[in-house]
Amino acid sequence: MVENSPLTAVQAYTKALDQAASAKAGGGATVGVDEVRNGPSFSELLENAGREAVQEGMTSEKVSLQSLTGESSLVDIVTAVSSAEVTLETVVSVRDRVIQAYQDIIKMPI
Repeated sequence: MVENSPLTAVQAYTKALDQAASAKAGGGATVGVDEVRNGPSFSELLENAGREAVQEGMTSEKVSLQSLTGESSLVDIVTAVSSAEVTLETVVSVRDRVIQAYQDIIKMPI
């Protein structure tokens, strides 16, 4: 049976602090802190996603132009256009969610 007393809570908190301090001193990763520092930032994630979306559009246009000269097959064109369409729908969905989040933040009472 688990004891629910303030003393047990204090002991558990102290134990967690000791484990976090020993992990930090030993070079281990601290959950929730080091993971964020080592990964890409939110702006980097958005930048990479934007670059990939633009690259996908350019690839689709390139394949479409190659089709005019007969250098690409119909399958290549359909694949490139479908991929560009999915990328565009994803970008539009992310944009809509960002706008919705902004509007939700604006509506919050201060």
